[in-house]
Amino acid sequence: MCLKTKVLVYGDCAVNQDPDAKELAQIAISSVKTAQAFGLDAKVAMLSYSTGESGHGRDVDKVRQATKILQKKDKDFLVEGPIQYDAAVNKKVALSKLPNSKVAGYANILIFPDLNTGNNTYKAVERSSNAVAIGPILQGLNKPINDLSRGCSIGDIVNTVAITAIQAGQQ
Repeated sequence: MCLKTKVLVYGDCAVNQDPDAKELAQIAISSVKTAQAFGLDAKVAMLSYSTGESGHGRDVDKVRQATKILQKKDKDFLVEGPIQYDAAVNKKVALSKLPNSKVAGYANILIFPDLNTGNNTYKAVERSSNAVAIGPILQGLNKPINDLSRGCSIGDIVNTVAITAIQAGQQ
């Protein structure tokens, strides 16, 4: 997601309907690899309707468990979760919700808890902020393969072909 002031990586917005905690952690790792391939310093937000310890329930617990899986790995990125979107990307909100976080307010990789949330969010951000959404970029495959929405523009096609060519050149 290319915004006027920054680039964000959203995952997963196109394939996995309701990933479990292990799958969410793997989506995060794949998203980090994609972001790093394009020069981003990875700060991962594991998104939820709850931030920190403020909420409970099956959906929040899944995100909390995925975050714990990631925190146990030997990794070269920062991760925070569960965290709400506003606290992940807005420094002022982050200070009130998670003041000691190194990710809150600075996240550039946002991992959605399910396909419904991810797909709706990326389309809402793209259409309401004039952001450029590139992809979906399919990750975790042996070869670069990407997707285009039925409503895509010529610019979307060009951007996706360019990303796919860059991915192919990196292999």
